[in-house]
Amino acid sequence: MTTNRDEEEDLEMALRMSLQGSPPEPKRSKPGDFAGVSVGSASVGDESAEARNRRLQRELMASAAEKRIRAMGKAKVGEEEVERSRKRDESTKKEGSVERKVLLDSGEELSLSMVEELFGMIFGGGVTKDVLAQWCNQGIRFSSDPETSMGLVQHEGGPCGVLATLQAYVLKYLIFFRDHLGNPDITVPLDPFGKSQFSKGSDDFALISDESKERALVHAMVEVLFLCGTDKKQAVVTSLGGFAQDLTEGGAAEHKEKVSNILDGMLIESASDLHKVLRVKTFTSRRDAFQHLTAVMPLFESRLGALLFLVSALLSRGLDLIQADRDDPSQPLVTAPFGHASQEIVNLLLCGEAVPNVFDGKMDLGGGMSLKGIPANVQVGFLSLLESLNLCKVGQYLKYPQWPIWVVGSESHYTVLFASDPSVQEENELEQRESQIRRAFDAQDQSGGGGFISVEGFHQVLKDANIRFSDEQVENMCGTGFIVWSEFWQALLELDKNLGGMKDPSGLMGKKMFDIYHFNGIAKSVANGNEGVGRPMQRPRLCKLSVVVPPRWTPEDYLAGAASCRNKDDVVIALNDLPQANQHAPLVDCIRTRWARATCNWVGDAPSIV
Repeated sequence: MTTNRDEEEDLEMALRMSLQGSPPEPKRSKPGDFAGVSVGSASVGDESAEARNRRLQRELMASAAEKRIRAMGKAKVGEEEVERSRKRDESTKKEGSVERKVLLDSGEELSLSMVEELFGMIFGGGVTKDVLAQWCNQGIRFSSDPETSMGLVQHEGGPCGVLATLQAYVLKYLIFFRDHLGNPDITVPLDPFGKSQFSKGSDDFALISDESKERALVHAMVEVLFLCGTDKKQAVVTSLGGFAQDLTEGGAAEHKEKVSNILDGMLIESASDLHKVLRVKTFTSRRDAFQHLTAVMPLFESRLGALLFLVSALLSRGLDLIQADRDDPSQPLVTAPFGHASQEIVNLLLCGEAVPNVFDGKMDLGGGMSLKGIPANVQVGFLSLLESLNLCKVGQYLKYPQWPIWVVGSESHYTVLFASDPSVQEENELEQRESQIRRAFDAQDQSGGGGFISVEGFHQVLKDANIRFSDEQVENMCGTGFIVWSEFWQALLELDKNLGGMKDPSGLMGKKMFDIYHFNGIAKSVANGNEGVGRPMQRPRLCKLSVVVPPRWTPEDYLAGAASCRNKDDVVIALNDLPQANQHAPLVDCIRTRWARATCNWVGDAPSIV
């Protein structure tokens, strides 16, 4: 206000001076305002009245103009600041109104060259339209059948390796962590022996809510992607560019319909097609990844879901590391000609590395060459029908996972075997001893799972496992130049426990009895009472098996032990305590690779692993 009054007074005085010949009474100056001001070489005191009048008029007008300019400048700065503030407010309001859209941003676009490398790594150069159709028409969705509502339904055979492995992790959360599914940062303290704080799971699958199933699925996806991520500290989530923001309004059904409409007619037949729609986001926080995946779940439930999740896992690991994991990186990850997921894909999702083999660790072939297997303990495991045919050797890491859940592999399909009680994993003293010996033997097995070792390797096993055969026994077993596991195991069964063998006269190697479940997510034909009319019903299948694991010795040893047990307690072992004849199916052969000589029984049709 003071500045404005001074300015007005200066202008008024200058105006009066311009209208009259003599100067008016000068304005009382503030100290130092005009004192000692020189004009040229003359001081103010030497000026004539007329000159002084003109000079004061000029100075007053100049002063007024300067003050006005300063005031205008301040006003302009103020206006600019107000404008900037207004824009910030509008931007803040706008950001607030689309906060979910920012969260659901589909992410960054990959370079065409990287997508071409990714596409070639998955499908190879000569992929058929049929194989692409299998992988572009498989969503990650739960079965609508009440009996199998806890399972992911598989309509296409090719992506079953992705679906079955993800299913194994889903079951981990549904069975053992159901009370904690609302927590994006589930952590379970483990004791030194790796046993969970949960003693028993729950198998009332029909009572699981849709919300619990979706949360378990998101937890499973987050765990797998961070397992694949660099140092397990980051994960990459892929989605479809330009579409995720459409999922901010409406309910779940509306979201699914929107995604379905978007994908209607969309074809992925080349790397160029994939490049147009593929977007990626990288997360270092599990909570953020959990929230993002929850929000964009309709994309993964869509027909591109399985492919998007596979791409997410591959990018989380990194394409260079994926190729370094493999023994033969020239081959596509999806195998020709039927488009099945390779063992490398399954292993990537199980252990975080795309190794091609299922044995433990690395197998040194000499000359600087080696074959790569499973590097460490895993959360969920793997069993293979091929092992029962002596075509591979599944290592201890996959046979004895943290949780009693296994992906089961056959020649052409992947399914899931699981128990709701962790005690099925518990071992008695001699079972632990067998695992120790088996691991020592496998460490010397250079046959690629053939089950035999060299004489030098045999001596190392005896040393590592503290086994004390007689010199004659060692010489007999080494006579052919190599030692086969089956012969070695038979010798161990006849060697006393005190000498490092497996023979236990005390009879402590009692049988086990437990229930286990098998889930096959592929929609298969099942009996519905109308086989001759129209098309049979299609649905996944959950089968409950009763498993009996007999003592480790042979039936002859069992009978001999029974006779020796008629002692002070006069205990008589009835014939019905002997191992019973079991129902047979290829799944039983897989189970026996984990529990030797197990017998299995079930109700209804045999469980199918194809």
